[in-house]
Amino acid sequence: MRRTPRLIVCGIRPLSPGTNVRRVCGGTRFPEVMIKPTQVGVFLIAAILSGGLLWGALDSAAAGDAGADAPTKLRAYLFRGFAGMIFSRGTDDLADRIEHAGFKATVNEAVMCPQIAKDAIADYRSDPALIVLIGHSMGGTCAISFAEMLEAEHIPVSLLVTTEPNRISHKVPRNVERYINIFQANSPLGGFNTETVPDFRGHVATFDLANHSEVSHMNMEKDGAIQEQVMNKILELAETPAMAESQSVPIHYVVPADAAIELWDSGRPVTARSGDSLETLAAAYHVPLWSLTQANHLPDGTPLAVGTHIVVPRHLGPLAVQTSFKTSGQKRATRAASRASKTE
Repeated sequence: MRRTPRLIVCGIRPLSPGTNVRRVCGGTRFPEVMIKPTQVGVFLIAAILSGGLLWGALDSAAAGDAGADAPTKLRAYLFRGFAGMIFSRGTDDLADRIEHAGFKATVNEAVMCPQIAKDAIADYRSDPALIVLIGHSMGGTCAISFAEMLEAEHIPVSLLVTTEPNRISHKVPRNVERYINIFQANSPLGGFNTETVPDFRGHVATFDLANHSEVSHMNMEKDGAIQEQVMNKILELAETPAMAESQSVPIHYVVPADAAIELWDSGRPVTARSGDSLETLAAAYHVPLWSLTQANHLPDGTPLAVGTHIVVPRHLGPLAVQTSFKTSGQKRATRAASRASKTE
């Protein structure tokens, strides 16, 4: 009969250094062993190190569990337009919302752009964090230049948002992962559809609000629906990697007067199957029909051949909800509100 092996635990009776030690395992006596004082020291050091490694591993595991729900480290730099102390005050309101969510946000005049960029580079070197740049009018021009200065230092920009950037703005550099531009082509003060550098690989979405008379250069950065959507994107940055999907198509829309202003992040190519039309694709992807007709330069009712590539606008995170924060954003906002209440 085959016997099942038993695990036998042996113990060493502690004696003073230099004395004989008799090992005992389940009543069985083993040969005597002489332990020297130097060996005692080695044993002690080994025990201490083993304990340190064990507790270190436990500490690391605990830190990992805590880090899973830790707030995202993010810095937002916002810039007002010309005469920003009087105008562009919606920029300050958005900064307050960002800080209330638990992130660091600073608001500056456009003329301060070079110095603020230098400070941001130093801060990133000592303590890396996601970077968000937001600017209105000349502040938008500044935000793009700010991104260029960061690119020279190989620092990425997670999100760049401009409203009515000035026509002297540079092209958006390649270190920007997501770029959103909101403007009015018929505005004498702004109205600039900024371009990206030729080898740009990030997500791009531009929105011309020329048909929305309720919005103007003077109040665009104050628009509640726009601020809410920008805030949602900031809250979701950690859960929504910019390069989650490899294929990205830039999109440009002239938003109809009777359509809601929805800030998509970019477009994605979709292959038409048998029976597909712009109408069926709009329903399947939960986007308005006008967004498909504009992006693909096709009129309503156009039959689609099997294999036709159609650009569909998309959000990198869950669909925007203008009346409330997203689920991931709610968690951060709740934590931030809790922290704020404790300090009041």
